[in-house]
Amino acid sequence: MSTRRYPRSARVNEVLREALADALERMSDPRLELVTVTGVEVTPDLREAKVFYSALRHADDADGTLDALRAAAPALRASLGDEVRMKYLPHLRFVADPAIEAGQRVEEILAGLHESEGRDTGDLGERGDGEAGENP
Repeated sequence: MSTRRYPRSARVNEVLREALADALERMSDPRLELVTVTGVEVTPDLREAKVFYSALRHADDADGTLDALRAAAPALRASLGDEVRMKYLPHLRFVADPAIEAGQRVEEILAGLHESEGRDTGDLGERGDGEAGENP
């Protein structure tokens, strides 16, 4: 019986995420300066890894970030080979983290709700507690 608290794939995912994040920091490509590795998912055979990333760049430069990551993939794999002991070095496939975009969309919706709520409560009078307009 294993004393591990979570599965091997989760441990491998986390080790690869940390190693890739460290390697990315050492890269000299200016297109990769504001890129963060947010997660890694390896296939069960550990031969392929989907690397999720976020970039603090304008949406029009998203392709440039992906191109830079693809160009850096061989160097990143080599760095993994130096840092992580695995039977196979996984092929890296980069994917923009959908959670980041979804989170931004939720924030936009909430901001819109607060904005419309502010307009609706603007008619409540000076007290703003819904008691405005009471007859004395």
